[in-house]
Amino acid sequence: MFRWITSVILSFGPALTGLGWALKTQRNLQVHAVATFAVLMFGFGLKIAPWEWCSVALATGLVWVAELLNTAIEVLADRVSREREEPIRRVKDAAAAGVLLAATVAFVVGLIVFLPKLWRLFENVPPLP
Repeated sequence: MFRWITSVILSFGPALTGLGWALKTQRNLQVHAVATFAVLMFGFGLKIAPWEWCSVALATGLVWVAELLNTAIEVLADRVSREREEPIRRVKDAAAAGVLLAATVAFVVGLIVFLPKLWRLFENVPPLP
């Protein structure tokens, strides 16, 4: 049993290595990391509800998964051929579209969760003289 648990724990190593590599080398994933940090700060600062945390976590996770899969597809496609080939371009474009769609969904979730709280926060602010 101990050997099985150890092997399961060790199997996370390559995944964590891949995540570390992607964070170091992929600019878009770095942008997602900054956005994730900002969303976390907004969530804590605005004291969002547990169901809102679930929505934000799922949307954020969706973006990270899409970006990591897009990165994997791009690296593999570049390994297959560095030539400008139409099928490879289509594959890369489709993967990038997946990231765009995930980010758009996450943005909409963010608007739904955060806008009402921000609105309430600023509605009691007196106007400037």
